[in-house]
Amino acid sequence: MTWDDGSTDGAYPAGLDGLAPGGPAGDAERLVDAGADSEDSAVEAALRPKSLAEFVGQPKVRQQLDLVLKAARQRGASADHVLLSGAPGLGKTTLSMIIASEMGAPIRITSGPAIQHAGDLAAILSSLQEGEVLFLDEIHRMSRPAEEMLYMAMEDFRVDVIVGKGPGATAIPLELPPFTLVGATTRAGLLPPPLRDRFGFTAHMEFYEAEELERVVHRSARLLDVAVDEAGAAEIAGRSRGTPRIANRLLRRVRDYAQVEADGHITREVAGRALAVYEVDERGLDRLDRAVLQALLKLFGGGPVGLSTLAVAVGEERETVEEVAEPFLVREGLLARTPRGRVATPAA
Repeated sequence: MTWDDGSTDGAYPAGLDGLAPGGPAGDAERLVDAGADSEDSAVEAALRPKSLAEFVGQPKVRQQLDLVLKAARQRGASADHVLLSGAPGLGKTTLSMIIASEMGAPIRITSGPAIQHAGDLAAILSSLQEGEVLFLDEIHRMSRPAEEMLYMAMEDFRVDVIVGKGPGATAIPLELPPFTLVGATTRAGLLPPPLRDRFGFTAHMEFYEAEELERVVHRSARLLDVAVDEAGAAEIAGRSRGTPRIANRLLRRVRDYAQVEADGHITREVAGRALAVYEVDERGLDRLDRAVLQALLKLFGGGPVGLSTLAVAVGEERETVEEVAEPFLVREGLLARTPRGRVATPAA
C-alpha cells in the first residue's frame, strides 16, 4: 500500500505518532466506547438503580414517566407502551427495569436482531403474563414481518397466527393479555411511523451533565466500596463523554490503578495518572479520536478530506471512523461533516 507521504508496505503515515494500521482501536477494546461488553453487563446489574427516585439524571424523562406509571397504577391497568431513544449507555435498559419494578410486574428482555421471523415474536407474545413488561432493545432492527405483527399486538392485544401454507393457509386469532412494551433504539429515525405512533409515551435520553455524572460516580463508588473524593469523582466524570456507562467503566479502571499504584483512595491526581495510562485525556478523547484529528490536521491541512481517505490514513475501516470516532468529535465541535468531506474546526 502506498500512503500519502510516499511510504509503502504497511508503514504508517508520517505525523501519526507511530500508530500502526489497526492500532488505534484494533489492539484493545476502547475504554470510552458507549457500547456494553460482557464485563459491563455483569457489573451494571449490581449498579443499576431500582426505582425512579434512585435514577440519576434525565429529570424531564423521570418526571413524565413517573406520571405515566402512577396514573396506570391508580387505574389498575398496564402502563402505556414506552419508546426510549438515545445514544448507547444513557440508561434505556435501566429505565425499562425500573418501569417493571414500579409497576410490580415481571420483565422479559429480548432484542430486535433476535426476532427475525413473525413466529419468533408470536412465541414471545403468547407466553406473556398479564401486566408483564416486554423490553425490546434495538427495536429498529426487527424484521418487517415481525414488525407488522407487533402493530396489532400493541393496539388490540391480539395476533393472527398463520397455520399452513399457500391457498390453504388459515389465520387463527390469538388473544393476548394486556402488557407493556418498552422499546429502545439508538436510531429513532429508522422506526416506521406506524410503529412509532403506537407508543403512548416517547422519551429521548440526553447526554449527562458533568455534575450528574459525579453523582453517578459517587453512587457507584459506594456500591463498589471504593473511596473517592469530590475532586477524583469530578476528574472521572469530566472524561466520561456525558455517558454513565463510560463513567462506571472509567471508575473501575481507576479503582484498579489506585489499588495497585496508590493507597486505594481515588483523588484527582490518582484519577489523572490512571486515565493517562489508559490514554483517555481531559476531554475524553482516546487514541482513535486523537489519531483521526492528527491525520486531519497534519496530513490534510484540516481538510476537507473524504471519509475513505481519512480511514486509510488512520489504518481503520471506514465504518469504524464514521460510527465510532466521528459522533463524539462532531458533538464536541472538533470535526465537521460537509458535502466536500471532513473538516477540522478551529477548536481542533
